[in-house]
Amino acid sequence: MAGALDTSTRHQLRVRMTLEAALRAGPSHAYLLRGPRGSGKRAAARAFAAEILAAAADDPEDTRRRALLNPSPHPDLVWIAPRGAQHLVEEVREKVIRAAAYRPFEGGKRVFVIEAAEALKDESQNALLKTLEEPPGYAHLILLTAEPEMLLETVASRCRPVDFVTLPVQAIEAALEGVGDSAEIAAAARLSAGDLECARYLLSDSGRQLRTSAFGLGKEGGTPWRQLLATAEKAGEDAEAVTREALEEERKAGVRRSARDVNDEARRAARRRRTEVLDLGLALAAAWFRDLTAVAAGAPEVAYNQDRLAQLESQAEDLDLAESRRAVESIQDTRRRLDLNVSEELALEALAVRLGGGE
Repeated sequence: MAGALDTSTRHQLRVRMTLEAALRAGPSHAYLLRGPRGSGKRAAARAFAAEILAAAADDPEDTRRRALLNPSPHPDLVWIAPRGAQHLVEEVREKVIRAAAYRPFEGGKRVFVIEAAEALKDESQNALLKTLEEPPGYAHLILLTAEPEMLLETVASRCRPVDFVTLPVQAIEAALEGVGDSAEIAAAARLSAGDLECARYLLSDSGRQLRTSAFGLGKEGGTPWRQLLATAEKAGEDAEAVTREALEEERKAGVRRSARDVNDEARRAARRRRTEVLDLGLALAAAWFRDLTAVAAGAPEVAYNQDRLAQLESQAEDLDLAESRRAVESIQDTRRRLDLNVSEELALEALAVRLGGGE
């Protein structure tokens, strides 16, 4: 068993057994790795792809080493991820469908990985069908998704499913060792809901700022909701800049894409990231009120925010449990409203007023 695959799936025993069996028997033409965000699908896909390529290479060790790099310089490993809200149809056609017709540059295999497959437009999914139904013998497709219900049944049914489960808190804590102090790591692991990438973000400067803004939503005085919105907007701006730079580089390299396409995709990336961070901030606020209730009930050990127990205990002294429950309901209602594309600023300001922390 290759160490790379074993390491990438150490917390996903069933996944490791499935992929090991596939390597022994000879991998299928297409796989669908499905499960929660942050559960290790990306790492497992890269390790699995590396083993497929290594098994058909003259120099397995060098092939495995290059395939495991991110980004990988191996010419027979093609990896695409959506720059914005969706995959570009032309990118799927050029980098996967048309490219799959060309024989391997090295060895005997080619692997195509499509990250966030739920972001494939129906046009792209339909275009993939022929490649999934009649792939060349040397081509293997690996699709990753956190929302399998967004895929067409005709696409999903042509892939062998590999199911990932939510990572346990202990696994996330172990992966984060050394990134922060033990109490902060414990809090990030619990607040991430099993998403390792989310936990890493919560331990970053931006993530810490988001937590502080979220925890202040119910306080009287000030405008913490504006800080929450500003943090989300900054995350969106960063995502837009990264996406725009990557798309411009591809356009200069010959990928057919107009300036308008670049601008539209960059803006969609910004919107997507801003929405993600804003929703996370509201989830953190709900978790804070949940923790206040737990501490007030004499159960601080079940609180998510283990690094802020003193603050929780102080605020829980005169807590009205009914008000705390209503606060959580109000926050969840706001999250649902934002899904309907209501004004973010108005929704957050209204929430702050309902929580008692408005202007």
